[in-house]
Amino acid sequence: MTSPERIAEHLLLPGVLTAEQAAETVTGILAAQREDGAIPWFRGHHLDPWDHVEAAMALDTAGERAAATRAYEWLARHQNLDGSWYAAYHDGDPTNVTDEGRETNFVAYVAVGVWHHYLATGDDAFLDRMWPVVFAAVEFVLALQQPGGQIGWKREADGTPVTDALLTGSSSIHQALRCALAIADEREEPQPDWELAAGALGHAIRNHPERFLDKSRYSMDWYYPVLGGALTGAAATARIAARWDEFVVPGLGVRCVLPNPWVTGGESCELALALWVTGESDRALEILQSIQHLRAEGGMYWTGYVFEGDRAVWPEELTTWTAGSLLLAVAALGGDEATGAVFGGERLPRGLEPDCCGA
Repeated sequence: MTSPERIAEHLLLPGVLTAEQAAETVTGILAAQREDGAIPWFRGHHLDPWDHVEAAMALDTAGERAAATRAYEWLARHQNLDGSWYAAYHDGDPTNVTDEGRETNFVAYVAVGVWHHYLATGDDAFLDRMWPVVFAAVEFVLALQQPGGQIGWKREADGTPVTDALLTGSSSIHQALRCALAIADEREEPQPDWELAAGALGHAIRNHPERFLDKSRYSMDWYYPVLGGALTGAAATARIAARWDEFVVPGLGVRCVLPNPWVTGGESCELALALWVTGESDRALEILQSIQHLRAEGGMYWTGYVFEGDRAVWPEELTTWTAGSLLLAVAALGGDEATGAVFGGERLPRGLEPDCCGA
């Protein structure tokens, strides 16, 4: 069990986490991790590559370097020949694939985790081992980039490309491409095609909402262009302000989807991160404090809460990625350098913006 004495100061936040509470949460994620490094949502459920990386990053915020390394090594061992991973593995068992689709934002996110781990550890040998993994993953993703810059959201099990793009997924990929470019720069292996791809994707997110499927009912489509770094400055602040009253339920957290009376921990923590990115740390803290009703005995967090009708926790599951998103948000607010670098994005390459205004 992680001891409170080992918890770094950046994981202590008034009204959100004490050292004892942070230690409990970290221990809860470690308990869900399999011996081979896989981190499923919870034992007996499935693993998806994006949430696996999110949980691994959270372990790094707590100094659990060996456990985080095992998580990335799991990805390296089970990467498909085309650079992808499947969308779901039962309990992280690579022999039991429950969804053979290959989602681009799931595949791309390895770059964010690898860069985060490198910044946390300075481990050059790790970066050397993971570079071929990141390279292959990015190439898989960019094969689905459309002429307008947006990224098709998946390949079907039979390999058929789905060219429709999701704003949330593409925004997450935007962050991942910038982290991949940072890795390439660190290794002195320039990737000009990636720079062009990142620039075109950012341009599409900022200027062409019509290139993405309309999922505006979902809060992730609201804040992810900010969280993924495509929108910054005044434009980011304005986007968050525009729909605040629609999605934020005071004292309870952030709705997942309108008009459902359901707040979720993951979306709330991600909004807190987006607020921190825009310099609104006070409001970020308020959001994190508002979801403490989701904390369960043992330090993990319920996925969500229905605040009308039955007024109940739903679904009844304690997920590693919900706990992980909370630790990452707390770490950013607490000044953790690695977490701040991958989400703040000030030192990440931006890519090359298309020079044609009609692009």
